[in-house]
Amino acid sequence: MEYTGAEIVCESLLQEGVEVIFGLPGGAVLPFYGALSGYPQLRHVLVRHEQAAAMAADGYARVTGKVGVCTATSGPGATNLVTGIAGAMMDSIPMVAITGQVPKPAIGRDAFQETDITGITLPITKHNMLVMEVDDIAPAIKEAFYIAQSGRPGPVLLDIPKDVLAGEKRPFVWPETLNLQGYYPPGEADEIQLNQAVELINQAERPIILAGHGVLISHAYSELRELAEKAQIPVITTLLGISSFPTDHFLHTGMPGMHGMAYASLAIDKADLLVSLGMRFDDRVTGRISDFAPNARVVHVDVDPSEFHKNVKATVPVLGDIRKVLNQMLPLVNRRTHVDWLQYIDTLRAEHPSLYIRQTDELLPQFVMKQLSDVTEGNAIIVTGVGQHQMWAAQHYAYKNPNSLITSGGLGAMGFEVPAALGAKVGSPDKVVWSIAGDGGFQMTMCDLATAVENNIDVKFAILNNGVLGMVHQWQEFFYDKDFFATVYSGNPDFVKLAEAYGIPGIRVTDKTQVEAAIRQAMDTPGPVVVDFIVKRDEQVYPMIPAGESVNEMMEEPVPERIF
Repeated sequence: MEYTGAEIVCESLLQEGVEVIFGLPGGAVLPFYGALSGYPQLRHVLVRHEQAAAMAADGYARVTGKVGVCTATSGPGATNLVTGIAGAMMDSIPMVAITGQVPKPAIGRDAFQETDITGITLPITKHNMLVMEVDDIAPAIKEAFYIAQSGRPGPVLLDIPKDVLAGEKRPFVWPETLNLQGYYPPGEADEIQLNQAVELINQAERPIILAGHGVLISHAYSELRELAEKAQIPVITTLLGISSFPTDHFLHTGMPGMHGMAYASLAIDKADLLVSLGMRFDDRVTGRISDFAPNARVVHVDVDPSEFHKNVKATVPVLGDIRKVLNQMLPLVNRRTHVDWLQYIDTLRAEHPSLYIRQTDELLPQFVMKQLSDVTEGNAIIVTGVGQHQMWAAQHYAYKNPNSLITSGGLGAMGFEVPAALGAKVGSPDKVVWSIAGDGGFQMTMCDLATAVENNIDVKFAILNNGVLGMVHQWQEFFYDKDFFATVYSGNPDFVKLAEAYGIPGIRVTDKTQVEAAIRQAMDTPGPVVVDFIVKRDEQVYPMIPAGESVNEMMEEPVPERIF
């Protein structure tokens, strides 16, 4: 049989095991959509904005471990994918984006809706390709999926001109093998590096494991736990590493950095060894580099050698897949106890509890997140954007299951939470999925409530509505003399009426006594639900280490009344 280029795309996607595509059609990609209608095995989720297609593919990829797939037309359709692609690149998410392009004769002539999307996305993709011949489509797709999910995962973009999609039919030939010259994703660690790392672990008296997103990507949950228990090492998880280690484990020591638990950052400050697994040492973790972990040697395990010494100099860099490296380490690491060190950290917890919620009749956003954690018993998938709501979700939700916090980490994209939650629910239909948003971020992508309704995607949408652009407002208060310019929202819609306009239930919560009932009502209601929590406006996220400062400049909540 012979196929059009568009049909070859569909056949190739089936070869890669693709089940779901998130997208929005347009002129240059219409041949693909014409072919797609003949492939019912490929479920297409029609979004209302291309940005949502990329972010939904991101959420889908995170919960399934599969490659997320999104599609858009040329020009503005392709450029609307850019934010979602950039987020996938920074958070190491496997994604393949397929864009239509103007016909080959029109390329470079400023044709209608022509944009050099491969040029635009060069810095924010792991790889991209302009596919100019029908015979190159299947090999390009096989390469794209392999590159996207091997080594350090990331997004790959394929740009295909309209006439290549719709042109002369050709036989479908699926390549059996790949030979990508110079691309060799690492596996196990070098023996010399491994032995040096193990020696440091065996010698350390005040060690800490810093577990990053790489642990989740590698599915190294049991290996991480076995290492921590065998050598009795406290585990601190980065924002993207949250849910890689059980929050109720006695060795769990919270999240570090700008809005992490004070005791976690203070423990890092006194540690003599950091075993850093699949994390980037980004500025939100380290603060001022010169003052970060001043007493510690560093074992840095990562699948991407470009991360070594980029921010923090590693004493021993170990190149390899986290799970494979930990399996190499485990037989060599001595069984240890660190009683004095653990007792010292317990003292830090007592002196800097960080997660208390003060007693007040006001509706605090922290209280909402704690109630959500209690009602769901920590078993939901939580999806956030960026800002105050993100930090409260990281601090006050007790994540019981691996890979259950989906958040925009590196890019920090407002609006991520709504479409990413849709993708997460499509990927894990049996899981409870809550999208946690601020009123600002929610309004960036709330049009995709229509996607939830149209596809009956059972996501519960919680809005922590404080009427301001929360985190920016907090920075204005702390560092800009309370010059609250352009951060107060006076024109917010009625989110309950908005939900009803989409034909879904909306619930408004104005009092703390209503919180639990509202959460239970939302969960007992089939299909999507919007819950608008009207929370205290000027509530701040604590602790806070100001940007570029050290743990010694940490700001803790100045409130005496505490709930422990």
